[in-house]
Amino acid sequence: MKLLLEDENLSCSEIKLQLLRMDQYTDMVLAYLRLHSTHTDFLFKELELDDLIRQSIRRFSTEFIRKHIQLSFKETGDVILSDEKWLVFVLEQILSNSLKYTNENGLISIYMKSKHILVIEDNGIGISASDLNRVFEKGYTGMNGRSDKTASGLGLYLCKNILDMLNHKIRIESSVGKGTRVILDLTHFEGRIE
Repeated sequence: MKLLLEDENLSCSEIKLQLLRMDQYTDMVLAYLRLHSTHTDFLFKELELDDLIRQSIRRFSTEFIRKHIQLSFKETGDVILSDEKWLVFVLEQILSNSLKYTNENGLISIYMKSKHILVIEDNGIGISASDLNRVFEKGYTGMNGRSDKTASGLGLYLCKNILDMLNHKIRIESSVGKGTRVILDLTHFEGRIE
């Protein structure tokens, strides 16, 4: 942090971006440690999905502005049974990936496909077909991650594991050069998901 503040070439927005990234990596490490502990702190209750989405959007508002990325958010009006803290972590991770891999002046859309089915879609660089079936593996960064050099390969792994524990589902569709669509089935399924 001290090095960031001492670098006279960094603008205020660049410093904020670096601090946001450090905060995200800290959250990711803590989520990883908590997820694999013997005790979870899940608190299931009915939640207004729009409130969770707005929380996640607010966290990245400066990044949307900095990259001139347009946000299309259609309110869902949906009420789901889930854990607020863990589901917000998942939403933030997915938004973070969308922002990271969407070029300036791009578009990120958040909308309901049907009841309890949330879609977060971008028109970014997309994921190759050969990487798509491995994106949920721990440590797997794929072609995009190797070119980015800052990818940890933990984000989507954590999302999948958290959603499994919350009894929700995740699926990703993507095409290189066209973008990525993350589909979250936030129906509360009984029992564990395979």
